[in-house]
Formats: sequence, structure tokens, C-alpha cells
Amino acid sequence: MEEIRQQVYVGERPLFHGTDLELHDTIFTDGESPLKESRDIRLYNCMFQWKYPLWYAKNIYAKDCTWLEMARSGVWYTDNITLEDCVLDAPKNFRRCHGVTLKNVSFSQAAETLWTCEDVSLERVTAKGDYFGMNSRRLRIQDFTLYGNYAFDGASDIEVRHAKMLSKDAFWNTQNVTVYDSFLSGEYLGWNSKNLTFVNCTIESLQGLCYIENLTLKNCKLLNTTLSFEYSTVDAEIKGRVESVFNPSGGVIRADEIGELTMDPQRIDPSKTVVLTGPDAKKGEPA
Repeated sequence: MEEIRQQVYVGERPLFHGTDLELHDTIFTDGESPLKESRDIRLYNCMFQWKYPLWYAKNIYAKDCTWLEMARSGVWYTDNITLEDCVLDAPKNFRRCHGVTLKNVSFSQAAETLWTCEDVSLERVTAKGDYFGMNSRRLRIQDFTLYGNYAFDGASDIEVRHAKMLSKDAFWNTQNVTVYDSFLSGEYLGWNSKNLTFVNCTIESLQGLCYIENLTLKNCKLLNTTLSFEYSTVDAEIKGRVESVFNPSGGVIRADEIGELTMDPQRIDPSKTVVLTGPDAKKGEPA
């Protein structure tokens, strides 16, 4: 493997189709697509300052590297890429990639990032920006922090552990999502989804968890959550009070307290939903 150290590359495609390269302390400045169609590349303490650095690449490892703001749309159509201890200040990163591993990575401008990717692992990732993770499949996420709306729209087969998400309209149109031990705050959580599960989570959401087929909550808190479960089929175990439940389609709802319960027979069949509150919720007996 050829080593390259402390170089500065200027201009378009300086290492186009590069293969078996190990780069240290190297800067890619003005010039698009410096490592386009590269293979088997290792990057240590390198910096990308311009657009499209890694397109159509394979087998990439980057550690302690930096993407500046103009290194936007940085990683597209790339397979088998790992980033560790990296900082990205560029939006629209990771599109149509397969085999993405991110460990201890920070996205300061994560708008439209991680779109239509498959087989993704995120560990200790922080991201700020809207439309993160749209239409991606098979994601495993741990120790994740997100500031941004519309996260994971249309995504599927997701497992999330120990996350903090401030995200309006998160998990819309998703399938097969399980979230463990996490905090989520944002309006209209989870609409139009199928097989959406929350375990040991704290949720705050105006009109959240509606229009869902097969919604499961296990040992969850719903803080200031109103107009919940509209037209959802639900199996919910709620600790404490939920402010209001509005026209669920069916299932079982267990809660210590429900502030306001609406079961409008003009909109739903109330007999299809069992609501258990107070001591009855713990005994499993109808209220």
C-alpha cells in the first residue's frame, strides 16, 4: 500500500481511481471529486475542503478526518466505508451508500444526510439538520443525538438504543422500527408507519403516534403528549399520565392516568379498543 504524507491537492480529480493508498495529514482543497472511483483507501487526519470527495468509491477507512462546509455531497454511491472520530461540517452527505459505519462522528450540518443507504451502523453520532436518514434500510444506531426535523422518513428495519432526538415528524412512513431507552421530543411522531415499537422511552409529542399499524409501547412515559393514537392499532403500557387519547382504531391501552379520552363512534369502533387505567392497568382488568 502506497503512503502519502502531508500533501496538498488542488484541482479536479487529483487521485481519481486511486487504489491501495494510505494518506496521512493530507488536504484536498479547491477541486471537485479528489478520490472519485477510488478503492482500498485509508485516511488519517486528512481534510476535505471541496465538493464530492468520495463518489463511487469502495473500501474506505477514515480516522480523525474533517469535511469542511464546501465538502458537501461528500460521500455518494460508495460501498463499505467507515469513519471514526471525524467531524463533518458539510450537508447532504452519504447518499445511496452500502455498508456505512460511523463511530464517534459529529455532523454540524446534517441536512439531507444518510439518504437511501443500506446496512448502516451509527455509534456515538451527533447530528444537527433536517431530513436525516430518509429512505434508508437496515440501520443499527446506538448513543445517538439528533437536532433536526423529519428524521428517518420512509426508512425501514431500524434499531435505536440510547438516543436523544429533538425532531418534529420523526419516523414518518417507516416500517419495522424499535427504539430502546431513548428520549424523543417533537410533534406528530411516527405517523403513517407500520410495526413501530418503543421500549423504556420517554416521549413528548403533540398529536403523536397516530395513523400507525401495530404500534407498541412498553414501559414508556408520555410527557405532555396530547391527541395521541388517532387511528392507530396499539398495544401500550404507559407509566404515569397521558394528557389525551383520541380515537384509537384498536388494541389495548394501559396507563396510570388518562387526562381526556375520546372514542367517537362516528369515527371508530370503540369496542375494538380496551382502555385500562389506575389499578386496573396493573391488574389487566377493563376500566
